Amino acid sequence: MERQQTSSLRRDFIKAAGAAAGTAFALGFPGLVSAQTVTNGLKVGLIGCGGRGTGAASEALHADANAELTAVGDVFQPQIDASLAELGRIGKIAGQVKVDKANQFVGLDAYQKVLDSGIDVVIIAPPPGFHALHLAAAVDAGKHIFCEKPAATDAPGIRSVLASADKAASKNLSLVAGFCWRYNDMVIDTFKQVQSGAVGKVISYYATYYTSPVKPMPAASTRPAGMSDTAWQIANWYNFVWLCGDSLVEQAVHSADKVAWMMNDQPPTSCVAVGGRVIPAEGGNIYDHFEVNYLYPNGVRATLANRQIEGCYNENADYILGADGTCTLGRSPVPRIEGKTNWTWSGQKYDMYQREHDVLFKSIREGKPVNNGKRLATSTLLAIMGRMAAYTGQEVTWEQALNSQEALFPENLAWDGSLPVAPRAEPGITKLV
Repeated sequence: MERQQTSSLRRDFIKAAGAAAGTAFALGFPGLVSAQTVTNGLKVGLIGCGGRGTGAASEALHADANAELTAVGDVFQPQIDASLAELGRIGKIAGQVKVDKANQFVGLDAYQKVLDSGIDVVIIAPPPGFHALHLAAAVDAGKHIFCEKPAATDAPGIRSVLASADKAASKNLSLVAGFCWRYNDMVIDTFKQVQSGAVGKVISYYATYYTSPVKPMPAASTRPAGMSDTAWQIANWYNFVWLCGDSLVEQAVHSADKVAWMMNDQPPTSCVAVGGRVIPAEGGNIYDHFEVNYLYPNGVRATLANRQIEGCYNENADYILGADGTCTLGRSPVPRIEGKTNWTWSGQKYDMYQREHDVLFKSIREGKPVNNGKRLATSTLLAIMGRMAAYTGQEVTWEQALNSQEALFPENLAWDGSLPVAPRAEPGITKLV
């Protein structure tokens, strides 16, 4: 997808940037008071310096010419070095990267040091197991936030995110979620067509997320001597449920979010699911395939299938069946509707990743907070609910998922401590908690 943004949004943003900052200051909108300098700069902090975090930092700086990246945090210094080097190679924003060595924080507490460094906006992009913790701290610190998906890896984390979203609203903070398809003009326009009746009453939704493994687990023999359990698991975070939530929650959650969107963000009644692992892996405890069937109160069924196995058919698509037609996204370059109404999307594409940050910074400059926090939590819970059903082999209701007491995040997490790997779930044996 092209890395460009709609010219109208960019023009509106630039026009508002100079005047609105002063207005926001007068309104007492948080985050701008400390940023009133001769350049009207906004200080940006980055928590989690991997590929997605680095990309988000780039998009943030592209969104606002007067924003500066001033603090970064990660558990690995090489990640920080690589991220800053990459950002420094992007000519348009290289001059906005102003991270002194003193503001490069390493360790499990790096997130708090970033928040305490005088920033105005924070990008939260560590492994998902940390998202709820870092989001709560960012809201408490009064920062505007971009938080990557998923919101959390367990129900206690979801409940924390819901509370953080409410607190952010009470503080007039902007909180933009990394569910990027919500900022994709093709999908926005297509869903408007469907929700306005283009396919008639929606009967079912089928979503696929078939890909290769994102980051396969390396052999135990490659583990550096003296590396702690915590460091090893975070370095290979995609293979541990407490860190990634499993593939359904970390990757296919994008499809869950589209299902939730089509259902007007109303929760399903229940779901059943299958899943497992067919390709052996040394270490780690995630599955390599899932299929979840959600039942909604109006009788609509939504099915989400995902697989991460090498050498298989790959597809990321959405099939919406209505009483008067069908809608398909992902099987062709643009979405289409066929049936009583025939329609093909014909707009001008823009970059959904960039749009997220354009919207965030525009909201800050204009003093009109955007808060995606609730749907960040509920779309993530939709995926967690499916994982729970697959892991246990049971039907799981929305209330059971939301109120689950299963806490995956380790208590008293220590960098040098022992951290045993929980056994892989076994349907029919693993219990709902």
